[in-house]
Amino acid sequence: MPFPATRLRRLRRTPALRGLVRETRLDPADLIYPMFVEAGLSARTPIGSMPGVDRLSISEAVKEAGEAHALGIPAVLLFGIPADKDPEGTGAYDDEGIVQLATRAIKEAHPDLLVIGDVCLCEYTDHGHCGLLTSTGEVDNDSSVELHAKTSVSLARAGADIIAPSDMMDGRVGAIRAALDEEGFSDVPVMAYSAKFASAFYGPFRDAADSTPAFGDRRAYQMDPANGDEAVREAILDVEEGADIVMVKPALPYLDVIWRIKERTGLPVAAYNVSGEYAMVKAAAAAGHLDERATVLEALTSIRRAGADIVITYHAKDAARWIQQ
Repeated sequence: MPFPATRLRRLRRTPALRGLVRETRLDPADLIYPMFVEAGLSARTPIGSMPGVDRLSISEAVKEAGEAHALGIPAVLLFGIPADKDPEGTGAYDDEGIVQLATRAIKEAHPDLLVIGDVCLCEYTDHGHCGLLTSTGEVDNDSSVELHAKTSVSLARAGADIIAPSDMMDGRVGAIRAALDEEGFSDVPVMAYSAKFASAFYGPFRDAADSTPAFGDRRAYQMDPANGDEAVREAILDVEEGADIVMVKPALPYLDVIWRIKERTGLPVAAYNVSGEYAMVKAAAAAGHLDERATVLEALTSIRRAGADIVITYHAKDAARWIQQ
């Protein structure tokens, strides 16, 4: 047999051959575009730590959502910055809250676009934690879950197509599913932030959402980055409680977790390509150290290859344009 008998390069020779045998494909339909909506804003305000991302007024959010939809992106994920914050995070479950108002406006303008409501109290509490505090400053799990369920119903009432709890309280998926069903929203799916790690990559998001904890950190409820088995257990528990989609956050440092959760649950898996991942690429590209387009498409493809069916990314609009080119 002549050497070498196997030549894998044969199928790499031309773009057409490479495309024919490509194993993992990236499409705008795989993406979700996250947006920040701020109460009282008349236009948009740039976020310094996230070049190209702005805090939006409701009218600007409607426009931004329409641009994403026109690019083939099927869904937006909304985060709210309220006019006022308080210890109970009341703006999260106010039927006239910023995300509720933005949801109604976006659905009216773009009825075929999916609107996903993030469910957490950190953007709405004056202490920046994801739930209610006890007298000793601990986050109380069960009373917080009640408010997350209340928030979920309020968002569904406003027209949210998917509810996405990101708080990492124990039992919140089951409580949200029960509350939605009881209020007549049994058809509204839950996309659970199942494996949300206590990550260093969230810094720019906290700047964007003004949600940095006033004291301490979130390690008592978000996951230890060292734990993979626990991430799988968290996902399985969310499936048992009624989650329709499970999520891993962040994405790139946890590709192994994405793969394991996909293999174990068989459910659609979302991965959040978070603010720090976005900001690092932007900074390196601005410094001329790498090609932004090639880097983003490679990173998003790797997330899909690891098993993610859905990728949430601030690069969604740019990625959609690049894919279509």
